[in-house]
Amino acid sequence: MSPPEDRTLSDYRSREQSVTLSRLDEPLVQGGETSEELLTLNFGPHHPATHGVLRLLVTLQGEVVRDIKPIIGYVHTGIEKTAEDKAYWKVIPVVERMDYLAYYFNAMAYCSAVEKLVEVEVPPRGQYLRVIHLELNRIASHLIWLGTSALDLGAVSIFLYCLRERELILDLFEMSSGQRMHTRYFQVGGVIEDIPRGFEEKVREFLKVMPERADEYGAILNSNEIVLQRLRGTCPLDAETLLGLGVTGPLLRAAGNPWDLRKADPYCSYDHFDFKIPIGTVGDNYDRFAVRLAEIYESVKIIEQALDGLPEGPYITEDRKVALPPRHELATSMEALIHHFKLVTEGFRVPPGEVYAPIESPRGELACYVRSDGSSKPARVHMRDPSFVNLQAVSHMVKGSYIADMIATVAMLDPILGGIDR
Repeated sequence: MSPPEDRTLSDYRSREQSVTLSRLDEPLVQGGETSEELLTLNFGPHHPATHGVLRLLVTLQGEVVRDIKPIIGYVHTGIEKTAEDKAYWKVIPVVERMDYLAYYFNAMAYCSAVEKLVEVEVPPRGQYLRVIHLELNRIASHLIWLGTSALDLGAVSIFLYCLRERELILDLFEMSSGQRMHTRYFQVGGVIEDIPRGFEEKVREFLKVMPERADEYGAILNSNEIVLQRLRGTCPLDAETLLGLGVTGPLLRAAGNPWDLRKADPYCSYDHFDFKIPIGTVGDNYDRFAVRLAEIYESVKIIEQALDGLPEGPYITEDRKVALPPRHELATSMEALIHHFKLVTEGFRVPPGEVYAPIESPRGELACYVRSDGSSKPARVHMRDPSFVNLQAVSHMVKGSYIADMIATVAMLDPILGGIDR
């Protein structure tokens, strides 16, 4: 069953690749005594607990972290530069592959930017279908985060349970788009096609199961004393420091700041739905865990409301300057066939201008900046990926903590290196 409405967060509540010994010219002094020598460890660039190809240069004093430097760039793909060499509509499958766990959000940010430039309005049904897929994707992303983070804390079975539920979501994506990942379902002006017969029933079946399974996750982890000892009170960071670093999303909300773009600056009809923004009080690793777990319940509520109020009508704009003609017209209309050929080969031209389109992804504010020079290809595409911004907070969080707490903290950051490196 779904959790009661008055539930608070308190209710939810390795191997080193290289080692270098280094002596400081002037030894660290603490409490009037000379400290132990410092040990510099390379965690990575493919440590099993770094959730991607990340390298952490960690300076230790015994088991205590004295300094940490994230080193990135090992999976740099040049996606932004690649996008600038493609027609606008061909950029969509490219940007989906940055944050590879939140592909609908990548496409949503980019399509929103282009839609603002060409002044195209997404029809209500298209907006609701986007919301349904975005929130399903949010749950799927949180499930991967929860499962892999539990592995880092020694709770192995949770990973298998989370993958079980994620498979149900990927089945739904395959049903609506033909693909389980990187679906290219979102298009400029709406979605590529309407949901198939039986899709709504399958989604409702999933929505009945998901809250019960989330209850199970919470019950298992909240009764695991090792998990609680590694999360409660470890590596807290206040909201003011997080804001100064530009950190958003669950990390900021765990520190008590309710900033969420779905409420603060509604887009894609999010103002039509009733949902809460879970926030923490301490800003420690436990609050970061609890906030994300609570967000799964809220996403379920949003999807239920979107299905209940799903409007009739077109699922993509009828502005033929940017949208492909309906497939059934290609066999009977020469004009539709010519228009289809022109859009597919050359694309559509976008008036000169620039725009910044932010949305709320599973990891915080994800935004796309697009600059147009009037041609059929963007002059500049840049993504503001939250994983990139959030990663700089790790050094502020873990200094002075134990090395085991550092592993748990990196897990609670939920970084996706595909989005960081791009």
